[in-house]
Amino acid sequence: MTPDQIAAAAAVLLQAERTGIQTGLLSIAHPGMTLDDAYAVQAALVGRKRAAGARVIGWKIGLTSRAMQMALDITTPDSGVLLDDMLFADGATISNGRFIQPRVEAEIAFVMKAALSGADITRADVLAATDFVAPSLEILDTRIMRVNPGTKAARKIFDTVSDNAANGGLVLGGQQHAVDAHDLRWVGVIAQRDGVVEETGLGAGVLNDPVTGILWLVHRLARFGMGIAAGDIVLSGSFIRPIEAPPGSHFEADFGPFGHVSLTFA
Repeated sequence: MTPDQIAAAAAVLLQAERTGIQTGLLSIAHPGMTLDDAYAVQAALVGRKRAAGARVIGWKIGLTSRAMQMALDITTPDSGVLLDDMLFADGATISNGRFIQPRVEAEIAFVMKAALSGADITRADVLAATDFVAPSLEILDTRIMRVNPGTKAARKIFDTVSDNAANGGLVLGGQQHAVDAHDLRWVGVIAQRDGVVEETGLGAGVLNDPVTGILWLVHRLARFGMGIAAGDIVLSGSFIRPIEAPPGSHFEADFGPFGHVSLTFA
């Protein structure tokens, strides 16, 4: 994609978010687009938001589970940027119309006390740089149609990445744990919507270890001379499938000894 096409795609995504009307698949409008193009669109979208006053507070890692990768015919995760207006308090009620087509995932959040950057960063470095881990819910939203209404073609990884990895919001649980206080591979969640158990999962669903997700992100960012900053929140990846969040729905995520998070959509 040319610089003008990248800028135009970012503008279209921002317009979709502001109006609540989804745009068509970028992968159809730009059939030759690459993953680098998609990340360039994402950067342009985030750049427009930062220019309007938004502040970066961290990162999200997505498509870490094998099931989600198979659904999009990929073998690698993706990442997006967290902004300050995406953060909601535990137990918050989301106003109707805030999101277009929200869904909810359960994740382990890492909050960093030291910066991480470089292709030589190791798992031990990630552990040493982590201030604490906490239970969290991620709100997914999509400014791009999930399926083209005419051809029935489903969105591709290029669409998802361009759309800031389908980033909508996050809820950070109040329980804070040292990164080595629990075996994160065995941290589980029971996710309920309106009192019905919709999904269960284990941390091992994230690349066999949520720490691996953080390591993947640092190595990906190193390709562009970027890194994770001290104080950043990093959502390490969901270990349940996304749950649809229609108006009026209430979510409870029970992580057992690890904590509890809740969220309501008005």
